[in-house]
Amino acid sequence: MKAVVLKAFGGAENLVLTDLPDPRPRPGEVLVEVQAAGVGHVDVMSRRGEFGGSPSPGLVPGIEVAGVVVGTGEDVDDAWVGRRVHAMLDRTGGGYAELVAADVEAVVALPDQVGAAEAVALGFNALTAWTSLERAGVRAADKALVRGAGGGVGLMAVLLGIHLGATVTAVTSSASRGERLAALGVPTVVNRLAVAQAYEEHDIIIDPVGGPEFDRFLEKLAPNGRYVLCGGAAGFPTPDFGSTLLGRFTASPTLLMLSLSSISRAELRARMEKLLELVAGKTIASPVDGTFPLAAAAHAHDRLESGAAFGKIVLVP
Repeated sequence: MKAVVLKAFGGAENLVLTDLPDPRPRPGEVLVEVQAAGVGHVDVMSRRGEFGGSPSPGLVPGIEVAGVVVGTGEDVDDAWVGRRVHAMLDRTGGGYAELVAADVEAVVALPDQVGAAEAVALGFNALTAWTSLERAGVRAADKALVRGAGGGVGLMAVLLGIHLGATVTAVTSSASRGERLAALGVPTVVNRLAVAQAYEEHDIIIDPVGGPEFDRFLEKLAPNGRYVLCGGAAGFPTPDFGSTLLGRFTASPTLLMLSLSSISRAELRARMEKLLELVAGKTIASPVDGTFPLAAAAHAHDRLESGAAFGKIVLVP
């Protein structure tokens, strides 16, 4: 099979298309013919060697795929064969390939109305966004701010926040992204480069970005506000961010951190099934920024790192 291999930790040029033996499903696994593989910031950080448990050089990146089950291992019902599925892989990857073996406990059947690219555009992005909103205890009366609103997690947090009844402010840095967010029904879009005083206080802040601007967004929590840090697209916050939090002690702020690694596969599967129902019913959208062939995986990473993407970037074998 064709697959993208990580030649060495570092830049996108280290993603190289090569030929590998077809994987064989082990007991408890299904073999998926990949129709779409998601490209996310987790993949970029893994490529750089910034995650423990990341794919080592010589292995195949990619932690989620959608496709058709073409084989099963022992102890797996043969009824899975021929079914369209979304598969959640672990951090060791394997998704940037024509075939991948996945634990059947991490596989969800796709509704007929949801395409493969739509499924991975939803995938871990929507799981992170929805879980973050739930952890924050979102209510219909809440004012919610979402950082990185044009990216995969941020965009899904915006759409799901609106679906759950919150009044959402989307933070982005591109006029074209702002126009696309407005077209999706987002009531307020602000430029992330605006000074902190330009932002109102919010009951909830969903942050998949982190980085050096983390502190100034902490300052925009309303009294009893809830801040969920659910990613690090811009890197880790500055080490002294705790002083900003303590400086707002009298406002009783709450800071939560979320990694899907802390959630069981059973819970992730149940949430994914509900999210797929929302997309199948056209209740929410699952925007795809663009698709790339496996041979262009490096270009897909460049696109993601440029900050120009709107929604999910997808590899199509």
